[in-house]
Amino acid sequence: MDLSLRRLRMLRELHRRGTVTAVAEALHYSPSGISQQLAQLERDVGVVLVERFGRRIRLTELGLLLAEHAEEILASVDRASMALEQAQGGISARLTAGVWASVASGLVTPALGALAKAYPGLEVRTVELAPESTAEAVMDGSLDFSFVIDYMNYPLVWDPTLVREVVAVERIYAAVPAGSIPGTTVALLDLSEHPWILAGSRSHLGKAVLLACRKQGFDPQIMHTVEEQSTALAMVAGGLGVSLVSDLALDSVPDGVSIVALDQPVMRTVSIARRSAAGPRSALDLVIDAVRTAAAEKGIAADTEPPLEEGNIDDR
Repeated sequence: MDLSLRRLRMLRELHRRGTVTAVAEALHYSPSGISQQLAQLERDVGVVLVERFGRRIRLTELGLLLAEHAEEILASVDRASMALEQAQGGISARLTAGVWASVASGLVTPALGALAKAYPGLEVRTVELAPESTAEAVMDGSLDFSFVIDYMNYPLVWDPTLVREVVAVERIYAAVPAGSIPGTTVALLDLSEHPWILAGSRSHLGKAVLLACRKQGFDPQIMHTVEEQSTALAMVAGGLGVSLVSDLALDSVPDGVSIVALDQPVMRTVSIARRSAAGPRSALDLVIDAVRTAAAEKGIAADTEPPLEEGNIDDR
C-alpha cells in the first residue's frame, strides 16, 4: 500500500474541520481538488473513507481509523525531519514560512539576507498570507512556521499544538494628512470626525482598532477598506482620510503624511508560531534569532511577553 502524505494530510484536515470547503481553504486547494485527492486515497487503500449525506460528508469508521493514524504518521515525519536536520548541524534545511507585507519587508528580508551569508545551506521559502490565516497553515502542516500578531486589546487565543516565539513589539500610530493635526500626540477621539481608511472588521487590525475606538465612545467612519498599510498610507497622502499604522510601516511613509503618536499607546506583538509536536529545531532557531536581530536593529525588540490591556478578554 502506497500512502501519500499529502492525501493523508487532507484526510486529517477533513477530520478536524468537517467540510471539504474548509479543508480546501486551509490547504490552498480547490474543493474539487480535495475531493479528487480523497477519492484517490480511497482507491489507494481499497476501502470507503468518506460517506455522503446530501451535500454533507463525514468519515466512515475506517476513515476515522486512518485519520487517527495520519496524525501519528505526519507527526513522525516532522520528527524525522528534525532528526536529520540536527544530524547535519542544523545548517542544511528547507523551511516554508507564512508572512504578510510589512513583516516581509521590515523583518524577513534583512533576516534572510543575513542567514544566506552565514548559512548558505539553510533555505527559507515564504508565502504571503493574511495575518489571520498564517497560524492555521502551520497547524495543518502547510507551513513550517509563520508570523502572527496580537494586539494589546485583542489578543489571539493560541492553539495548544503551537509554540509561540515573540520576536518584536510594535507601537501603533495615527497616520494623517500632513498639517491636519496640530501637536505631537493625538487622542483617538480627536479623529472621530475624520473619514477613516482601515482594514476590514474581520482582520485582527480592524477588530483591534474598532475596540479601541469604541472604548473612546465612537465608531470610526470607514470610507475605504484596505488590506495593506502601504495602501492606507497612499490614500492618507491623497487626503482621503486618516488611518493607524505600525512601526514596520514607517519605512515607507509617502510625502503628504504626518505620523502622530497616540496619547494612549496601542501596542501589537509580532511572534513566530511553530508546531509543538516537532520539538526544538535548530534551523528554525537560527531564523528566529535572525528575525530578533532585525527587530532590535529597528528598535522594536521584544524581551518579554506582549502587554495586554486589563480586561481585554471580556471586552472582546
